[in-house]
Amino acid sequence: MFLVAPDPAYGLVAAPRSSHDLTPETEQALTAQGFTWNSAIEAYTRPADSGPEAVTVEYIAGLLRALGHYVFSCWTAKPRTASDCD
Repeated sequence: MFLVAPDPAYGLVAAPRSSHDLTPETEQALTAQGFTWNSAIEAYTRPADSGPEAVTVEYIAGLLRALGHYVFSCWTAKPRTASDCD
């Protein structure tokens, strides 16, 4: 299972629920789309962009679903607040 969402600090995030979700095919598909593993948040991240070739939440969610994963996704980033860090 993955969460795919935009994040103000990290760009586009694809976060696996556990390491069992990180199959070689999944890792290869994400890195082919410009994602890199961020061990600080235990998720794949990709800088946000808005050009015509932009990778979208919908596209990545669909890609992960096609690889057999359940995916939760949201289309807009939630602003971070001080209470998020408590």
